Amino acid sequence: MKKVILLTAVLVSAMLPTVAQVRTPAPSPTAKLEQAVGLSTITVEYSRPSAKGRKVYGELVPFGSISRTGANQGVKITFSDDVKIGGKDLKKGAYKILTVAGENEWKIVFHPNLGMTSPGPDYKEADEALRISATPTKTANRTETFTTEFDQIKDGSAELYFAWENTRVGFTIDVQTDPKVEASIKQVLSGPSAGDYLSAASYYANSGKDMNKAMEWGKKAVDMGANMFWQLRQYSLILAKAGKYKEAVEVANQSLTKATEAKNNDYIKMNKDSIAEWSKK
Repeated sequence: MKKVILLTAVLVSAMLPTVAQVRTPAPSPTAKLEQAVGLSTITVEYSRPSAKGRKVYGELVPFGSISRTGANQGVKITFSDDVKIGGKDLKKGAYKILTVAGENEWKIVFHPNLGMTSPGPDYKEADEALRISATPTKTANRTETFTTEFDQIKDGSAELYFAWENTRVGFTIDVQTDPKVEASIKQVLSGPSAGDYLSAASYYANSGKDMNKAMEWGKKAVDMGANMFWQLRQYSLILAKAGKYKEAVEVANQSLTKATEAKNNDYIKMNKDSIAEWSKK
């Protein structure tokens, strides 16, 4: 009898219509940024609320109170390497970004508790990994939807900023590229290839470091066989940056000849333009 009842229940449940779930858009859709800065990677995950006619800072987001940044779970940032922010060290890893908005000054907080959505009454500043100050600026154009973006990306740093309504506030992240490159150069140049010498020379030249060392490594690279048209172009740029325009023109002419043979119009033009410019120096 029990088997009959069980079978009947299974048949009845199979005959019932499947209840569909209604899918609707999220009020604050999620976004993810991944930015290479120097030799490091910075990842930002966050939700994007819209103002929808509301006054944001000073009302929706009160001045002087620590709060999540954005909506839902707030802003999560992950660093692949140790960084410096506001001149202070921050270990690699993931952090929740909290903010204290103000009319003239903001506090940007990096907190190791990723499960925190909004700070409660038992919040302790001592638990923070890092707290820095930032100056907000007023923007002419209104940002309707909360936006986080990278700007001013360089070999060793980048700015991360928040924009919403007519307010923009950002801070610079120093990824400490220079010591990493120096360590790599020291390690690799113990038994280097021509390409290694040229890479090291170009980095030194582009970073405004020891130009004599850059020229020395550039010449070694060419002597060791780095004499394709794009490699000779790099060496000519190093020489020009060092003020050795006569030598730069000679190398640029070599690059031009090889680029012409290879029918590479981009390098033909770049070399011709540089030769014309450097010949006047």
